[in-house]
Amino acid sequence: MDHRFQTFVYGTAIALMIGWVFYIGRDVFVPIMFSVFVVYVILGIARLIRSIPVVGARLPQWVISLLSVFIIAFGLCMVVYTLIANKDSVIAQAPRYQESLLAAVQKVAVWLRFESEPTWTTLRRDLFAQVSIQRIVSSTLSSVSSLVASVVVVALYACFLLVERGHLEAKINAIAQSPQHAQRIKQVIADINARVGAYLALKTLLGVLLGALSWVIMRVMGLEFAPFWAVVIALLNYVPYIGSVLSVLLPGAMAMAQFGDANHVLSIMLWLTVVQFAIGNFLDPYIMGNSLNLSPFAILVSLAVWVALWGVSGAFLAVPITAMLTIIFSEFPGTRPVAVLLSQSGKP
Repeated sequence: MDHRFQTFVYGTAIALMIGWVFYIGRDVFVPIMFSVFVVYVILGIARLIRSIPVVGARLPQWVISLLSVFIIAFGLCMVVYTLIANKDSVIAQAPRYQESLLAAVQKVAVWLRFESEPTWTTLRRDLFAQVSIQRIVSSTLSSVSSLVASVVVVALYACFLLVERGHLEAKINAIAQSPQHAQRIKQVIADINARVGAYLALKTLLGVLLGALSWVIMRVMGLEFAPFWAVVIALLNYVPYIGSVLSVLLPGAMAMAQFGDANHVLSIMLWLTVVQFAIGNFLDPYIMGNSLNLSPFAILVSLAVWVALWGVSGAFLAVPITAMLTIIFSEFPGTRPVAVLLSQSGKP
């Protein structure tokens, strides 16, 4: 058997086994991975604070670290508070939104002259007899509540990881086969820390900016629960490609349920699209640059794979995990071709 083909078969088998372990152990692995990336964001923000002209260089390291933790803790608390504060109101308003959607459907039917068709009323009645917005919203927010509970676990893991970080170098020296091997491991970790940490920190800042601008638009347009949707939009900023689409469609669906007026809905969606386009096509590339060096096609494939393994959580973790794997793969001759295929420039 050809050596390369044998390596490919073994590699594929190992990848499938690891994927199976990740799938059945997702309840354990997902909080751990989120905690790892929370630590990356904290360290990335610390580096950003350190790079502030004049002030950053004069601040002690412990002050910078404390500021970074406070910023992340404050952000997480605001997210949790916003989700909890809007939960009961959304459920209470759900029947009214369902009536608004029925009225909107009626308007579309009249505009398309389908109302005279005998099957239209039956179709409309049968469809909405099976759909309860209140039930859907309650189920969705129940999942959100579960997610909120997971924040505590993630925060706990992140605290312990920050404590363990100080002993990492000594552990690497103890398990490495030689000083050269230890140095190589440290270099790989440093590369991952620099690229993934910078990406997550800058992505977080862009998400906050995107959420704030979207909140202003929705507030001016009179959309209810604007803070809630601003938080959702900021979080969806971590999901490549699909997140931008959902950031427009979800508030648009809310506007349709609230107003039932196509002009108002299109106006909100248009302004949200403008903000997404401006940040995604101008500010994002300018600030982020090519920090991760990942192929757009590789990002889409990784998104599909991690969503299949870990569901919604996989969508948020897909890009950082793929970046880490690319860096690690580039260090070994057998997996370096995979890293080249995943990279955008062909130089991982």
